[in-house]
Amino acid sequence: MLYMVIMREVDLRRVDLNLLVALEALLDEKNVTRAAHRLGMSQPAASRALGRLRALFSDALLVDGPGGYVLSSRAEAVRPMLRTILAGVGEMLEASSFDPATATGRVRLLTPDLQAAALAPYLLARLAREAPSVDLDIAAPGANGFEALEQGVADAMVALVEDAPAGIQRRRLYDEDLVTLMRAHHPALAEELTLDRFLALEHIVVSVTGVGPAPVDEVLARMGRRRRVKLRVPNFFAAVEIAARSDLIMTLPSSLARAAANMRRLASLPPPLDLGSFTMSLAWHARQQDAPRHIWLRRAIVAAAMDMSSGIEVGE
Repeated sequence: MLYMVIMREVDLRRVDLNLLVALEALLDEKNVTRAAHRLGMSQPAASRALGRLRALFSDALLVDGPGGYVLSSRAEAVRPMLRTILAGVGEMLEASSFDPATATGRVRLLTPDLQAAALAPYLLARLAREAPSVDLDIAAPGANGFEALEQGVADAMVALVEDAPAGIQRRRLYDEDLVTLMRAHHPALAEELTLDRFLALEHIVVSVTGVGPAPVDEVLARMGRRRRVKLRVPNFFAAVEIAARSDLIMTLPSSLARAAANMRRLASLPPPLDLGSFTMSLAWHARQQDAPRHIWLRRAIVAAAMDMSSGIEVGE
């Protein structure tokens, strides 16, 4: 018995491939106005592009949902293929050469708030010198950081990477120790910071979720000791401002303590317990391994991390 599969052939000569770039923006933003801004076109032009895409795919692609558009089933299925195709086209066009001095566009880096505060000034300084027309987006990795790298939503990730899935490449970037930070004229600076004095003080913890023990609390629990966490805040900037204006203290990665101490309102000192160290890694997808643009980006991130670790001043 002969089975026949009939497939609709698409004549690519009749398809404007620029529509795929518009499609990516529309599916990412789920909003015509924001997609138009991202594409550098008017809102009516983006609406026309959506109309042409709907005709091309014979599907609505964006459908009404609670609070705005949501992706249709067809759009959800197309999205990962679209990212792979556009990433491949970009790599093909830049394969012969890449000159950061004349390059344009954006790079997207995933890294937690704490590491962004320490590393971003050095990376921006690198971009200003080497690639002045390349712009930077930084976002928190969340629970889907590896997926974002795989799908091409992000270019690279700087994070604590213990186990990476297949396809994810990584390299050690820098090691972090933990130090204790307090305001420059804190009464506790008059004496040695023993463990008992450390535990008698009130502490700030930076926690995105606002719940759960911090690494310091886990170490203390193994010792049968406990500190008082007076305050949890979701970001580094808030914690530093509060520490500088109160008697609350905080324990945080050394690179951040150096950045905060540069504000000249804070002092840092070793905590009175062994908290060990941890390694921050640079991660990326294997698909980007040999792309000239990505090779340059990885080198820029590594160089920025070296500048940060060496204590080079930026922005002064």
